[in-house]
Amino acid sequence: MIIEKLAVGPIMANCFVIGCEETLEGAVIDPGAEADRIMDVVTAAGLKITRIINTHGHFDHVGANREIKAVTDAELIIHPLDAPMLAQLDQMAGAFGMSVENSPPPDRTVEEGAQIQVGRLSLSVLHTPGHTPGGISLHTDGHVFVGDTLFQGSIGRTDFPGGDYDTIIRSIREKLFPLGDQVVVYTGHGPETAIGKEKQFNPFARLD
Repeated sequence: MIIEKLAVGPIMANCFVIGCEETLEGAVIDPGAEADRIMDVVTAAGLKITRIINTHGHFDHVGANREIKAVTDAELIIHPLDAPMLAQLDQMAGAFGMSVENSPPPDRTVEEGAQIQVGRLSLSVLHTPGHTPGGISLHTDGHVFVGDTLFQGSIGRTDFPGGDYDTIIRSIREKLFPLGDQVVVYTGHGPETAIGKEKQFNPFARLD
């Protein structure tokens, strides 16, 4: 599995370019900004992007949807509960003094248990709300991409519209922690971590 990480935009959101080593089919997870940089990584990896996957609908994770889709014609995927946000990015970004172009509507919405194929890779969709109502995580062998649900030593903010603290803790404990201690967690901001480390040390969600 090919995994390339970029921190993009003024809020330094993590964007991931992933790919199947056998077919060189790829996906972009959370293209928040800087489409040219993202596509440079895609080109260097020799990938053909067939999926654009949004872990949630906040502007710092989806702001380059339109540009990436225009270049790749890839299928745009998000959870149905966050899909309406894609038409409101200009308003959300404007509240932070930023300017972001609205995203095209999704080509497909996915819910708990769905599978997203990227070449011979299969990403299992976990519905992990709490940061947003339609937050999803993407699990494949040994790896999980969690958006802003879980961070190294922290959790996603729950004070934005649609956020809920009890819900995000339940998502982490019931959906992410059972994946296994060795699973690498690719977060929406900051460094990677591991499920076992967060179980033991995360002050918000650890299992005492």
